[in-house]
Amino acid sequence: MDKYGKLINDHTLYFERMLAGPIERVWEYLTDEKKRGLWFAGGSTDLIPKGEMKLIFHNSTLSPTPEPTPEKYKDFRDGFESIAIVLKAEPPHLLVLEWEGIVTFKLEEAGDKVKLTLTHENLKETKDARVGTLAGWHTHLDILVDLMNGREPEGFWSVHMKLEEEYEEKYF
Repeated sequence: MDKYGKLINDHTLYFERMLAGPIERVWEYLTDEKKRGLWFAGGSTDLIPKGEMKLIFHNSTLSPTPEPTPEKYKDFRDGFESIAIVLKAEPPHLLVLEWEGIVTFKLEEAGDKVKLTLTHENLKETKDARVGTLAGWHTHLDILVDLMNGREPEGFWSVHMKLEEEYEEKYF
C-alpha cells in the first residue's frame, strides 16, 4: 500500500490506509463530531441524505504541540468553517460527501484492521488546489492512523508543507 495519494486524473485523487479496528470505531472517527475533530475537522453531523456535516478546522492544534500557520495559509490561522452535504451514509461502510467536489470514504474489514479508501472527485483544476488537496488529505489521514494506533501525531503544518513539495515534484 503506497503511503502517497494517487492523482488518478486532473480531477480525482485516491488514498488507501490501514487502520486499527474494529470498523465501528473507524466509522466513529469519521462521523462523531469530537473524534473527527481530533484528526480532520469537528462539527455537527446529520447523516441523513442531504444532511449537513459542519466542518470546523483548527489544523494548528491537531497535535499536542501547536504549530504556527504558514504564511501561505495565513487566512486559516484562526481556523475556518465549511459545510459538507451528506450524499450517502451506510454505517459502518460508506460515507459520501459533497465538499470541494465529491469525497467518498469506504471502509472494509481486513482481519483486525480496517482498510479505508478515500476518493476525492471533481477537484479544482489548478495545480495549487490539487497539490494542497493531496497534501491536506495525506496529512489528515496520517494523523488518523496515528490516533487509531495510540501514537502521538506530528504537527499538521510541518508535515503538510513538506508533502506539498513532494506532491508537486511527483505530479507536476
